[in-house]
Amino acid sequence: MAEIRSNAASVEFRNVTKIYGKSKAPAVNGVSLFIEAGKLVTLLGPSGCGKTTTLRMIAGLEMVTGGQILIGGADVTRLPATDRDVSMVFQSYALFPHMTVTQNVEYGLGFSGFGRKETAERARAGLELVGLSNFGDRLPSQLSGGQQQRVAVARALVLEPQVLLFDEPLSNLDAKLRRRVREEIREIQQKLGLTVVYVTHDQEEALAVSDRIIVMNNAVIAQDGTPRELYEQPANAFVADFIGEANMFQCEVVSVEGDSATVQLGSAVLKLPARGRKPGPAKLAARPSRLEIGEPNAPGTLPGTLEKVTYVGSHLEFVVATQFGEVFVISPDVDTAFRAGQPVSIGFPERGPVLITD
Repeated sequence: MAEIRSNAASVEFRNVTKIYGKSKAPAVNGVSLFIEAGKLVTLLGPSGCGKTTTLRMIAGLEMVTGGQILIGGADVTRLPATDRDVSMVFQSYALFPHMTVTQNVEYGLGFSGFGRKETAERARAGLELVGLSNFGDRLPSQLSGGQQQRVAVARALVLEPQVLLFDEPLSNLDAKLRRRVREEIREIQQKLGLTVVYVTHDQEEALAVSDRIIVMNNAVIAQDGTPRELYEQPANAFVADFIGEANMFQCEVVSVEGDSATVQLGSAVLKLPARGRKPGPAKLAARPSRLEIGEPNAPGTLPGTLEKVTYVGSHLEFVVATQFGEVFVISPDVDTAFRAGQPVSIGFPERGPVLITD
Protein backbone atom coordinates (compact mmCIF):
# COMPACT_ATOMS: atom_id res chain seq x y z
CA MET A 1 0.00 0.00 0.00
CA ALA A 2 1.43 3.36 -1.00
CA GLU A 3 1.96 6.01 1.63
CA ILE A 4 1.75 9.76 1.22
CA ARG A 5 5.12 11.31 2.04
CA SER A 6 6.35 14.84 2.45
CA ASN A 7 8.82 16.40 0.01
CA ALA A 8 8.61 19.69 1.88
CA ALA A 9 10.77 22.52 0.55
CA SER A 10 11.35 26.12 1.52
CA VAL A 11 9.94 29.08 -0.41
CA GLU A 12 11.84 32.33 -0.83
CA PHE A 13 10.91 35.65 -2.44
CA ARG A 14 13.73 38.06 -3.23
CA ASN A 15 12.44 41.58 -3.87
CA VAL A 16 9.49 40.31 -5.92
CA THR A 17 7.27 42.76 -7.75
CA LYS A 18 4.18 42.12 -9.86
CA ILE A 19 2.59 44.77 -12.09
CA TYR A 20 -0.41 43.89 -14.25
CA GLY A 21 -0.53 45.30 -17.78
CA LYS A 22 -0.09 49.05 -17.97
CA SER A 23 -1.05 49.62 -14.35
CA LYS A 24 1.30 51.94 -12.48
CA ALA A 25 0.32 50.53 -9.11
CA PRO A 26 2.01 47.18 -8.37
CA ALA A 27 -0.10 44.30 -7.07
CA VAL A 28 2.98 43.14 -5.15
CA ASN A 29 5.74 45.64 -4.47
CA GLY A 30 9.30 44.53 -3.63
CA VAL A 31 8.30 41.67 -1.32
CA SER A 32 11.02 39.56 0.30
CA LEU A 33 10.10 36.59 2.49
CA PHE A 34 11.32 33.16 3.53
CA ILE A 35 9.02 30.23 4.36
CA GLU A 36 10.75 27.39 6.15
CA ALA A 37 10.22 23.83 4.92
CA GLY A 38 7.57 21.94 6.88
CA LYS A 39 5.78 25.04 8.19
CA LEU A 40 2.28 26.42 7.59
CA VAL A 41 2.49 30.12 6.78
CA THR A 42 -0.59 32.23 6.15
CA LEU A 43 -0.78 35.27 3.89
CA LEU A 44 -3.40 37.47 5.53
CA GLY A 45 -4.86 40.80 4.53
CA PRO A 46 -7.84 42.67 3.08
CA SER A 47 -9.03 42.31 -0.51
CA GLY A 48 -6.55 43.77 -2.98
CA CYS A 49 -3.56 43.65 -0.62
CA GLY A 50 -1.53 41.29 -2.85
CA LYS A 51 -1.85 38.00 -0.95
CA THR A 52 -3.54 35.99 -3.74
CA THR A 53 -1.16 37.36 -6.35
CA THR A 54 1.73 36.26 -4.12
CA LEU A 55 0.25 32.76 -3.88
CA ARG A 56 -0.30 32.54 -7.63
CA MET A 57 3.32 33.58 -8.28
CA ILE A 58 4.50 30.69 -6.08
CA ALA A 59 2.32 28.36 -8.15
CA GLY A 60 3.57 29.80 -11.44
CA LEU A 61 0.07 30.91 -12.41
CA GLU A 62 1.37 34.49 -12.52
CA MET A 63 4.89 35.43 -13.63
CA VAL A 64 6.88 38.03 -11.71
CA THR A 65 7.63 41.47 -13.12
CA GLY A 66 10.84 41.69 -11.12
CA GLY A 67 12.75 39.74 -8.48
CA GLN A 68 13.32 36.04 -7.85
CA ILE A 69 11.33 33.09 -6.48
CA LEU A 70 13.15 30.05 -5.10
CA ILE A 71 11.62 26.72 -4.05
CA GLY A 72 13.92 24.39 -2.17
CA GLY A 73 16.79 26.73 -3.02
CA ALA A 74 16.23 26.33 -6.78
CA ASP A 75 15.34 29.38 -8.88
CA VAL A 76 11.86 28.80 -10.36
CA THR A 77 11.20 32.42 -11.33
CA ARG A 78 10.75 31.69 -15.03
CA LEU A 79 9.41 28.15 -14.79
CA PRO A 80 5.77 27.57 -15.81
CA ALA A 81 3.30 26.06 -13.36
CA THR A 82 3.65 22.61 -14.96
CA ASP A 83 7.37 22.50 -14.13
CA ARG A 84 7.00 23.46 -10.46
CA ASP A 85 6.50 20.80 -7.80
CA VAL A 86 3.57 22.67 -6.30
CA SER A 87 -0.12 21.77 -5.78
CA MET A 88 -2.98 24.18 -5.12
CA VAL A 89 -6.32 23.69 -3.37
CA PHE A 90 -8.72 26.24 -4.79
CA GLN A 91 -11.55 28.10 -3.12
CA SER A 92 -14.06 26.48 -5.50
CA TYR A 93 -12.56 22.95 -4.94
CA ALA A 94 -12.47 22.51 -8.78
CA LEU A 95 -13.71 18.90 -8.65
CA PHE A 96 -14.93 17.24 -11.84
CA PRO A 97 -18.68 16.65 -11.32
CA HIS A 98 -18.86 13.66 -13.72
CA MET A 99 -16.01 11.79 -11.99
CA THR A 100 -16.17 9.76 -8.81
CA VAL A 101 -14.23 10.84 -5.73
CA THR A 102 -11.51 8.28 -6.51
CA GLN A 103 -11.26 9.41 -10.13
CA ASN A 104 -10.93 13.03 -9.00
CA VAL A 105 -8.09 12.12 -6.63
CA GLU A 106 -6.37 10.03 -9.31
CA TYR A 107 -6.65 12.70 -11.99
CA GLY A 108 -3.37 14.51 -11.40
CA LEU A 109 -1.47 11.25 -10.95
CA GLY A 110 -2.31 10.29 -14.51
CA PHE A 111 -0.10 13.12 -15.78
CA SER A 112 2.78 12.35 -13.41
CA GLY A 113 4.00 9.05 -14.84
CA PHE A 114 2.56 6.69 -12.24
CA GLY A 115 1.33 3.26 -13.26
CA ARG A 116 -2.29 2.24 -12.83
CA LYS A 117 -1.61 0.15 -9.71
CA GLU A 118 0.39 2.85 -7.91
CA THR A 119 -2.14 5.50 -8.94
CA ALA A 120 -4.94 3.48 -7.34
CA GLU A 121 -2.88 2.85 -4.20
CA ARG A 122 -1.96 6.52 -3.84
CA ALA A 123 -5.59 7.55 -4.27
CA ARG A 124 -6.67 5.11 -1.56
CA ALA A 125 -3.94 6.41 0.75
CA GLY A 126 -4.98 10.00 0.10
CA LEU A 127 -8.63 9.34 0.84
CA GLU A 128 -7.69 7.45 3.99
CA LEU A 129 -5.59 10.38 5.13
CA VAL A 130 -8.55 12.77 4.86
CA GLY A 131 -11.04 10.33 6.37
CA LEU A 132 -12.94 9.48 3.17
CA SER A 133 -11.92 5.87 2.58
CA ASN A 134 -15.52 4.75 2.08
CA PHE A 135 -16.52 7.57 -0.27
CA GLY A 136 -14.46 6.67 -3.34
CA ASP A 137 -17.42 5.61 -5.53
CA ARG A 138 -19.51 8.70 -4.85
CA LEU A 139 -19.86 11.74 -7.08
CA PRO A 140 -18.94 15.20 -5.72
CA SER A 141 -22.62 16.16 -5.75
CA GLN A 142 -23.27 13.42 -3.18
CA LEU A 143 -20.84 14.97 -0.70
CA SER A 144 -21.14 17.83 1.76
CA GLY A 145 -19.09 21.00 1.28
CA GLY A 146 -16.60 19.89 3.91
CA GLN A 147 -16.20 16.47 2.28
CA GLN A 148 -15.66 18.07 -1.14
CA GLN A 149 -12.94 20.24 0.37
CA ARG A 150 -11.23 17.15 1.79
CA VAL A 151 -11.33 15.47 -1.64
CA ALA A 152 -9.59 18.53 -3.07
CA VAL A 153 -6.95 18.26 -0.32
CA ALA A 154 -6.45 14.53 -1.03
CA ARG A 155 -6.05 15.22 -4.76
CA ALA A 156 -3.28 17.71 -3.97
CA LEU A 157 -1.58 15.52 -1.34
CA VAL A 158 -1.21 12.40 -3.49
CA LEU A 159 1.16 14.31 -5.79
CA GLU A 160 3.53 14.76 -2.81
CA PRO A 161 4.32 18.35 -3.78
CA GLN A 162 7.21 20.36 -2.39
CA VAL A 163 4.72 23.10 -1.51
CA LEU A 164 0.96 22.88 -0.97
CA LEU A 165 -1.03 26.06 -1.58
CA PHE A 166 -4.48 26.91 -0.21
CA ASP A 167 -6.45 29.80 -1.71
CA GLU A 168 -9.26 30.82 0.68
CA PRO A 169 -10.08 27.11 1.18
CA LEU A 170 -12.85 27.51 3.75
CA SER A 171 -14.74 30.52 2.46
CA ASN A 172 -17.62 28.40 1.07
CA LEU A 173 -18.25 26.60 4.37
CA ASP A 174 -20.43 27.62 7.31
CA ALA A 175 -18.75 28.76 10.54
CA LYS A 176 -18.96 25.44 12.42
CA LEU A 177 -17.69 23.43 9.46
CA ARG A 178 -14.90 25.94 8.82
CA ARG A 179 -13.58 25.33 12.32
CA ARG A 180 -13.58 21.54 11.87
CA VAL A 181 -12.00 21.54 8.40
CA ARG A 182 -9.25 23.99 9.38
CA GLU A 183 -8.37 21.68 12.28
CA GLU A 184 -8.17 18.74 9.85
CA ILE A 185 -5.93 20.69 7.47
CA ARG A 186 -3.62 21.66 10.32
CA GLU A 187 -3.51 18.08 11.62
CA ILE A 188 -2.56 16.69 8.18
CA GLN A 189 0.07 19.41 7.67
CA GLN A 190 1.72 18.65 11.01
CA LYS A 191 1.44 14.88 10.61
CA LEU A 192 3.19 14.90 7.21
CA GLY A 193 5.47 17.90 7.83
CA LEU A 194 4.17 19.70 4.73
CA THR A 195 5.19 23.15 3.56
CA VAL A 196 1.86 24.96 3.27
CA VAL A 197 1.19 28.51 2.12
CA TYR A 198 -2.36 29.46 3.05
CA VAL A 199 -4.29 32.54 1.93
CA THR A 200 -7.22 33.93 3.88
CA HIS A 201 -8.79 37.23 4.90
CA ASP A 202 -10.18 35.63 8.10
CA GLN A 203 -8.07 36.66 11.10
CA GLU A 204 -9.36 33.93 13.42
CA GLU A 205 -8.65 31.27 10.81
CA ALA A 206 -5.10 32.57 10.37
CA LEU A 207 -4.44 32.65 14.12
CA ALA A 208 -5.76 29.10 14.51
CA VAL A 209 -3.77 27.27 11.81
CA SER A 210 -0.50 29.12 11.31
CA ASP A 211 3.08 28.71 12.41
CA ARG A 212 3.64 32.20 11.03
CA ILE A 213 1.42 34.90 9.59
CA ILE A 214 2.51 37.38 6.94
CA VAL A 215 0.13 40.36 7.05
CA MET A 216 -0.03 42.23 3.75
CA ASN A 217 -1.41 45.69 3.04
CA ASN A 218 -1.18 47.81 -0.12
CA ALA A 219 1.07 45.29 -1.92
CA VAL A 220 3.74 45.11 0.82
CA ILE A 221 4.32 43.17 4.03
CA ALA A 222 2.95 45.05 7.02
CA GLN A 223 4.28 42.54 9.58
CA ASP A 224 5.62 38.97 9.68
CA GLY A 225 5.53 36.93 12.89
CA THR A 226 3.91 34.18 14.94
CA PRO A 227 0.18 34.45 15.70
CA ARG A 228 0.98 35.45 19.30
CA GLU A 229 3.50 38.10 18.22
CA LEU A 230 1.07 39.70 15.80
CA TYR A 231 -1.79 39.70 18.29
CA GLU A 232 0.16 40.85 21.34
CA GLN A 233 2.86 42.98 19.68
CA PRO A 234 1.43 44.55 16.51
CA ALA A 235 4.00 46.69 14.72
CA ASN A 236 1.59 49.36 13.54
CA ALA A 237 -1.99 50.60 13.63
CA PHE A 238 -3.05 48.59 10.58
CA VAL A 239 -1.93 45.24 12.05
CA ALA A 240 -3.34 46.10 15.49
CA ASP A 241 -6.74 46.83 13.99
CA PHE A 242 -6.75 44.03 11.41
CA ILE A 243 -5.67 41.18 13.73
CA GLY A 244 -8.62 41.29 16.11
CA GLU A 245 -9.99 44.55 17.47
CA ALA A 246 -7.93 47.27 19.09
CA ASN A 247 -8.56 50.59 20.78
CA MET A 248 -6.18 53.32 19.60
CA PHE A 249 -5.02 56.12 21.89
CA GLN A 250 -2.85 59.15 21.30
CA CYS A 251 -0.34 59.29 24.14
CA GLU A 252 2.96 60.86 25.18
CA VAL A 253 6.18 58.98 25.78
CA VAL A 254 7.57 60.97 28.73
CA SER A 255 10.89 59.19 29.06
CA VAL A 256 12.76 56.08 27.94
CA GLU A 257 15.22 54.11 30.04
CA GLY A 258 16.69 51.09 28.29
CA ASP A 259 13.78 49.04 26.96
CA SER A 260 11.19 50.67 29.24
CA ALA A 261 9.09 53.73 28.43
CA THR A 262 7.07 55.92 30.80
CA VAL A 263 3.86 56.81 28.96
CA GLN A 264 1.29 59.47 29.86
CA LEU A 265 -2.28 58.66 28.80
CA GLY A 266 -4.56 61.32 30.24
CA SER A 267 -4.39 60.88 34.00
CA ALA A 268 -2.88 57.40 33.69
CA VAL A 269 0.89 56.85 33.77
CA LEU A 270 1.99 53.52 32.27
CA LYS A 271 5.27 51.63 32.14
CA LEU A 272 5.51 49.85 28.78
CA PRO A 273 8.13 48.20 26.57
CA ALA A 274 9.66 51.06 24.55
CA ARG A 275 9.83 49.07 21.28
CA GLY A 276 12.30 51.60 19.90
CA ARG A 277 10.13 54.64 20.61
CA LYS A 278 11.67 57.93 21.67
CA PRO A 279 10.18 60.61 23.97
CA GLY A 280 7.36 62.55 22.33
CA PRO A 281 3.86 61.98 20.90
CA ALA A 282 3.04 58.34 20.21
CA LYS A 283 0.21 55.93 19.56
CA LEU A 284 -0.91 53.11 21.82
CA ALA A 285 -3.05 50.06 20.98
CA ALA A 286 -5.04 48.08 23.54
CA ARG A 287 -7.11 44.94 22.94
CA PRO A 288 -10.65 45.12 24.40
CA SER A 289 -10.05 41.93 26.40
CA ARG A 290 -6.81 43.37 27.85
CA LEU A 291 -8.54 46.33 29.52
CA GLU A 292 -10.29 46.31 32.89
CA ILE A 293 -13.45 48.05 34.08
CA GLY A 294 -13.29 49.25 37.70
CA GLU A 295 -14.56 51.73 40.24
CA PRO A 296 -14.25 55.42 39.27
CA ASN A 297 -11.21 57.45 40.32
CA ALA A 298 -8.96 54.42 40.84
CA PRO A 299 -5.30 55.52 40.69
CA GLY A 300 -3.46 54.99 37.43
CA THR A 301 -6.64 54.56 35.39
CA LEU A 302 -8.56 56.41 32.71
CA PRO A 303 -11.94 57.84 33.85
CA GLY A 304 -15.03 57.29 31.76
CA THR A 305 -18.78 56.75 31.63
CA LEU A 306 -20.52 53.58 30.48
CA GLU A 307 -22.51 54.25 27.32
CA LYS A 308 -23.53 50.65 26.55
CA VAL A 309 -23.48 47.36 28.44
CA THR A 310 -24.18 44.20 26.42
CA TYR A 311 -24.48 40.69 27.83
CA VAL A 312 -23.40 38.03 25.28
CA GLY A 313 -23.34 34.93 27.47
CA SER A 314 -19.66 34.26 28.10
CA HIS A 315 -18.74 37.91 28.69
CA LEU A 316 -19.93 41.51 28.90
CA GLU A 317 -19.17 44.11 26.24
CA PHE A 318 -18.82 47.77 27.24
CA VAL A 319 -18.65 50.99 25.29
CA VAL A 320 -17.06 53.61 27.52
CA ALA A 321 -17.02 57.36 26.79
CA THR A 322 -13.63 58.88 27.65
CA GLN A 323 -11.63 62.00 26.86
CA PHE A 324 -10.10 59.97 24.01
CA GLY A 325 -13.46 59.00 22.54
CA GLU A 326 -15.31 55.71 22.79
CA VAL A 327 -13.37 52.74 24.17
CA PHE A 328 -14.52 49.15 23.65
CA VAL A 329 -13.90 46.77 26.57
CA ILE A 330 -14.65 43.06 27.02
CA SER A 331 -14.94 41.59 30.52
CA PRO A 332 -15.45 37.95 31.61
CA ASP A 333 -17.19 39.23 34.78
CA VAL A 334 -20.85 38.62 33.94
CA ASP A 335 -22.06 38.72 37.55
CA THR A 336 -21.30 42.32 38.52
CA ALA A 337 -24.22 44.67 37.84
CA PHE A 338 -23.32 47.46 35.43
CA ARG A 339 -25.63 50.06 33.91
CA ALA A 340 -25.42 52.68 31.22
CA GLY A 341 -24.55 56.12 32.58
CA GLN A 342 -22.45 54.69 35.40
CA PRO A 343 -19.03 56.33 36.00
CA VAL A 344 -16.18 53.83 35.79
CA SER A 345 -12.44 53.65 35.27
CA ILE A 346 -10.46 51.82 32.63
CA GLY A 347 -7.42 50.01 33.93
CA PHE A 348 -4.40 48.96 31.88
CA PRO A 349 -2.90 45.62 33.00
CA GLU A 350 0.83 45.16 32.52
CA ARG A 351 0.39 42.94 29.42
CA GLY A 352 -2.37 45.08 27.97
CA PRO A 353 -1.38 48.07 25.83
CA VAL A 354 1.52 48.31 23.36
CA LEU A 355 3.24 51.26 21.70
CA ILE A 356 2.94 51.16 17.91
CA THR A 357 3.88 53.17 14.86
CA ASP A 358 1.38 54.97 12.68
